[in-house]
Amino acid sequence: MENFKKFLNEIFKYKVINAININSVRSILRNINDYFYTNYENIGNAFILDNYYEYFSDFHKFWEKYHNEILNPTINIKKCEEVSKVLNELYLKYGERLFLEIYDIKNLGKEDICKIRYFSASQDFRGSRDITKLIEIYKDDPSIFDKNIIFKNPEDFLKNIGITSLSQNDKRVKFAKISAELLIKEEIEPFDLLQKHNNDISILRNVLVNNKGSGFGFKKADIFLRDMIVLGVWQNYKNFDIVDVASDINTIKVALRSGILKTEIPLLSSFLDIFCYQYSLIDSFNALAWRKVWEIWKINFPNSCIESPSLIDYLIYRIIGKEFCNENLFIYKCDLEDHVFKWHSSRNKTCQVCYKFNGTKNHAKIIKKVLPCVDEEGYLAIENNEFVSGKNALLPGIKECPFINICNPKDKDFIKFNPPKSISILGKTGWESAKVRRGEGGGGLMS
Repeated sequence: MENFKKFLNEIFKYKVINAININSVRSILRNINDYFYTNYENIGNAFILDNYYEYFSDFHKFWEKYHNEILNPTINIKKCEEVSKVLNELYLKYGERLFLEIYDIKNLGKEDICKIRYFSASQDFRGSRDITKLIEIYKDDPSIFDKNIIFKNPEDFLKNIGITSLSQNDKRVKFAKISAELLIKEEIEPFDLLQKHNNDISILRNVLVNNKGSGFGFKKADIFLRDMIVLGVWQNYKNFDIVDVASDINTIKVALRSGILKTEIPLLSSFLDIFCYQYSLIDSFNALAWRKVWEIWKINFPNSCIESPSLIDYLIYRIIGKEFCNENLFIYKCDLEDHVFKWHSSRNKTCQVCYKFNGTKNHAKIIKKVLPCVDEEGYLAIENNEFVSGKNALLPGIKECPFINICNPKDKDFIKFNPPKSISILGKTGWESAKVRRGEGGGGLMS
């Protein structure tokens, strides 16, 4: 805290705005840069990712110590009760399928799909991997997912599944190798993992997370374990309820906007979240918030509650988060006439007003995009969504987001809270590579 006070004293010594000149601007900018983004000999070390890393800056030391107190995340029980009631109503109306739908496994065998998901889950940053494409890759050449081959040449595995162009490649190589190493040491395949650990999901979860360097934190372990249960790969299991909703930008976004998760201030930019303390904190509280929703649901409606909080995931992440709670109602303006209209697709190029009334195909362009829930014509986006009107619709016939009366998006005090973003701690574009010594200049992130 003392360094923060010293920093502020340097900034605010220019008390009279009219006294600001180019020299004082230089001094102010240098002080800002020095405090937030430079370090020096003997600044100290942060312990993270099971290792010690030199502090990025004086602000990094301050943020590490005070980020929790500053953000002060809390779980709103009343809102959790409201959400649990809506989920129960959806369950009763649309059935269990709404919570069990994940993806088509293309008639692949249980052992095969387990192998694909085990090696891909730890690589799945922000839903970056399309599982159906990975299944096709496996069907073309199953040897790509062979544990011994992956262990010997993890770089080839990444190349074969098409992720070498994605971020943090140095981490991904290690994840693949160490994930394979666990199986080789135990002389098992991924399918055997549950039986090896007494069919206990909670034990296996800890084994995956504690296998350091494999990439399985709680989030990715929970994704893998959930998929194996939902897809019927493992059927004789216990303690499935230990698995959480996998925290990601979509489940966090819905948690913040629905109000089940609150913070004292809106979340900071990732540029200030050095070493991702904010992201990690919100990530953990998000899982706790959705678990609380499930716990209340289970207490109030025991006969119609799903068996694990993780089963909320697909509905919240894929449907509500990615589809309904997204700015996909598009406002267009005609190029030739004074027509403004709303539409459900960004691919439209035609003024639908001109076309409807006189059959002419005038050009129109998007001038704005909004959340469907904040607009009276938001039903256009909802009704035309694949989960509402597609051939395998999970929510047929709905016209608005199921959470609309929880978020109250049309209220004047509604805030479209955004989820946190994360900058890699390591990696080529991470904080560790962005360091610079005080007085040397330069440093920072580079795409």
